[in-house]
Amino acid sequence: MKCLLYPEFDRVEMAEAPLPRAAAGEVLLKVAACGICGSELEGFRKRSPRRVPPLIMGHEFCGVVEALGEGVTNVTVGQKVVSNSLVPCGACVRCRRGDTHLCAQRQIFGMHRAGAFAEFVNAPARSLIPWPDGLPAEAACLAEPLGNGVHIVNLTHHLAPRTVLVIGGGPIGLMTQQAYQAMLGATVFVSDLVPERLHAATALGAKRVINPASEDVVKIARDLTDGEGVDLVVDAVGGRITKQQSLAAARPGGAAVWIGLHENDVTIDTYEITLPERTVFGTYAATQAELQTAVDLMVSGAVDARTWTTVLPLDRGVEAFQRALAAKGSDIKMVLAP
Repeated sequence: MKCLLYPEFDRVEMAEAPLPRAAAGEVLLKVAACGICGSELEGFRKRSPRRVPPLIMGHEFCGVVEALGEGVTNVTVGQKVVSNSLVPCGACVRCRRGDTHLCAQRQIFGMHRAGAFAEFVNAPARSLIPWPDGLPAEAACLAEPLGNGVHIVNLTHHLAPRTVLVIGGGPIGLMTQQAYQAMLGATVFVSDLVPERLHAATALGAKRVINPASEDVVKIARDLTDGEGVDLVVDAVGGRITKQQSLAAARPGGAAVWIGLHENDVTIDTYEITLPERTVFGTYAATQAELQTAVDLMVSGAVDARTWTTVLPLDRGVEAFQRALAAKGSDIKMVLAP
């Protein structure tokens, strides 16, 4: 089968790989579409030890069941399905308490097991949900990143935020923006350096967009909220400056959510957490139920996952990956369609 291979650090190439065979509890999927995730791009840039080549990456995908492994009864050959990005063990203490996305033995596609930048991929049946008719492949494959946004909303819904600032108008930022709008009816502001991303955020319903190249993000967030700051800030960049901004732009008693992974080490003024009683949340991935919510939101039309994405065939995988790395202009989200 054809695949986009990560054969060694600093290089991707089109290659041939053996056709996978479904093990017990797994299915063989014919991949319909797979998104290129920012975490894969960051891992590639930084030679991350979490993604060691040679490897087929790709964890945002949907496909059609081609063959069943032993013991699989919840899906059928020919069925269209969407996959979660991770595979929980289902037995550890975290899984038993319902935190399957935090499973101590979790496997992630394109990290611990082969991913879906390929014509076919093996997937455990327990990681799959139905892919509804009428939802295009290029949208269905993005249920996983939208699931991250749904998870953030669920993580913070008890705070009932009315005003939300999303720092970073990339795919996760735009999905999180739409999740807060659709699920909580929140007023959302979006900050990004790329004009095309700001245009997309506006088209998707952002009340105000901010370009840090010419505007003070924190000042504007406060100006828009009578000097207080917003109820909640989502940092979808994860840089040193953006983490600091996420605290400064949140009102006293408000919260910051960190999902971006751009930089790890950062100096924080802890008094900016303690004295104004701000809360900081870390967030990671999504549960199966949240993946289903993501699919439902797209089917209902409450979330748009298509107008700001670029779809290229798998044969142009190297080009797609390099364009995603450059992140210029309208290349906000790249999707490979075998």
